[in-house]
Amino acid sequence: MGNNLVTVSLDEVEFQLQSEHDFEWLSKLGRVCKVFDQQDSGNISFGVERNSEKVFVKYAGAQTEHYSGIADTAVASLKSAIHLYEELRHPTLIKLIDHFQVGSGYAAIFEWIEGESLHPHWAFPPPAKYTHPDSPCYRFKQLPVETRLASLERIFDFHLHVEASDYVAVDFYDGSLLYNFITNEMKICDIDYYQKKPLINTMGKFYGSKRFMSPEEFILGAPIDERTNVFTMGAMAFALLGGELDRSLSKWDAGILLHEVAVRAVNEDREFRFSSVAEFKEAWDHAIKYVD
Repeated sequence: MGNNLVTVSLDEVEFQLQSEHDFEWLSKLGRVCKVFDQQDSGNISFGVERNSEKVFVKYAGAQTEHYSGIADTAVASLKSAIHLYEELRHPTLIKLIDHFQVGSGYAAIFEWIEGESLHPHWAFPPPAKYTHPDSPCYRFKQLPVETRLASLERIFDFHLHVEASDYVAVDFYDGSLLYNFITNEMKICDIDYYQKKPLINTMGKFYGSKRFMSPEEFILGAPIDERTNVFTMGAMAFALLGGELDRSLSKWDAGILLHEVAVRAVNEDREFRFSSVAEFKEAWDHAIKYVD
């Protein structure tokens, strides 16, 4: 996909596409000061500034460098995600400001979040993601346990809201997280694939990062539900407090009782997990009192 790419220059940024595309409409919003063009979702995103105010613009409709699908599919996907940001509004979730059609494309305007992705695969491909001192993932793991627990609290609180709203967290992983190392604020920036219950796996391999996915997200016809959400929360706990896929106590930073809660959450047998995020959170809150 690296052949015959078209280079596009907008204000302070430059990026490549598979074919020409008109971004003239962006100038009406302000000056383009940042581009996020490494995703394979078919979206390309921009930081746009006007009168010292910044917004985050997510756009579908251009044939981005790393997207192997067709642009219309990406457009339909972004359009269908808009209602999620409206229905699941929450202090931890990036705030949707506006959205509109642009020719054959579609744009969503969000508040600007000062933060760094905890899965910066374009700048720090694994293993550098986990070992390089400048990697946001590595730096986050050096923070005190209490600080990381506070971030998980925000993530869990949002997903209690998701569960209460009858949604399932699909494609939630560390790439969905932005962390501000100055304010210690955690934000969730991407819920585009969250879906309403009841939900059945009609794909075989569901959307998402294998590092955070439950067994049922690989099984055709399996239910995707509260217990799936529980697995995802447990997997996130291991990513932020432990050894990610190495779920041993020796790699865990937050005490044996919380480790037991997280281990139960990621049980391969869904019947042995907590029945809901609410039940998981109750056990987590009880165990957290004993963290040194």
